[in-house]
Amino acid sequence: MNKKKIINDPVYGFITIHFELIFDLIEHPYFQRLRNIKQLGMTHLVYPGALHTRFHHALGAMHLMGLAIETLRSKGHEITPAEEEAVTVAILLHDIGHGPFSHALEHTIVEGINHEHISTLLMNNLNKEFGGRLTMALEIFNNRYPKSFLYQLVSGQLDLDRMDYLNRDSFFTGVSEGIIGFDRIIKMLEVADGQIVIEEKGIYSIEKFLIARRLMYWQVYLHKTVIAGEQLLVKILERAKWLASRGHSLFATPNLAHFLNNSITRKDFEEDPRHLECFSGLDDSDIFTSVKVWTKDEDWILSELCRNLVRRNLYQVEISTEHPATARVAGLVESAVKKYGVSYEEASFFVFTTSIRNSAYRADDGMINLLMKDGTVRDITVASDNSNLAALAKTVKKHILCHTKGL
Repeated sequence: MNKKKIINDPVYGFITIHFELIFDLIEHPYFQRLRNIKQLGMTHLVYPGALHTRFHHALGAMHLMGLAIETLRSKGHEITPAEEEAVTVAILLHDIGHGPFSHALEHTIVEGINHEHISTLLMNNLNKEFGGRLTMALEIFNNRYPKSFLYQLVSGQLDLDRMDYLNRDSFFTGVSEGIIGFDRIIKMLEVADGQIVIEEKGIYSIEKFLIARRLMYWQVYLHKTVIAGEQLLVKILERAKWLASRGHSLFATPNLAHFLNNSITRKDFEEDPRHLECFSGLDDSDIFTSVKVWTKDEDWILSELCRNLVRRNLYQVEISTEHPATARVAGLVESAVKKYGVSYEEASFFVFTTSIRNSAYRADDGMINLLMKDGTVRDITVASDNSNLAALAKTVKKHILCHTKGL
């Protein structure tokens, strides 16, 4: 059977699968699950085209990895066929541990363990299943391989993951501000002292990349209506979990019921394979099917929240640099108590505050370094004459007030 297939991708055109192992991993149920997990969660509530999946994204990142390897080899850096296969596996599987509506899920149903750790656990399982053929990929994924520049291509400030999701998310949302010159950036890749750097002449492409990332966060990922949808789902799952813990019988698919009815820690995930197996069966349809059924649940708070999500009657969201005034929040809580006939504690499902952070460039997450013409290496914020880049290195925190409309 020919496993060296080509796939027609709407962003890059034809993508080629170069390794039989890659084909087998794509065919595996762990990876096929990503077809049923939207890349951008609730973002389609704002941008109707944002219905692409983590399956699309993983294939796109894999394609860009192939271009990066080709560039580095052309500049005289040795990357063996085994290393090429391993780093391609690592980027292909980098999101395999994402759950449905991952950020909402990580804050409610699955606690104390992030998707990166779940990715490692799933990759460990695949390594056993494939007779140890993912060992080098795991070393690269966990930054334990001697050639650390391979890890930086998978996870870093300028990794192929970010390059694909900015391009892909721009394409499907129609937000042109996120479009980056990925092909030029990849052509400018170099290795100096074992680390990924960018040739000096690529500086403007990197500036555009960082600014595009910042704009995409505020315009797409942290758009106030996207936040409203995600926070509504968080509150739904919080209520469902609370009800299940008190013996309330809730409809749920078997895999979702497993997480609703049990408090599962990171240690549990690592020690009992049942939890990981249930997680690997969860996708968007489990969550949203349950939400639709819960619109008729006898618990009024849960059913009201679910009806609001299904009908896109989302929270009113106010975003500011200052914390919302205590008196204003208290007044809204009072209104919710009177309007819905709930307790002050239950009013937190209708009025609450939270915060968001946006860092376009985090120096503590590995710098983006430029290889200057004189052979020295300099951080992008130092080398650039664009004063805005230094500002991008600062984490911006904003406060959010969410409340149901009409209070």
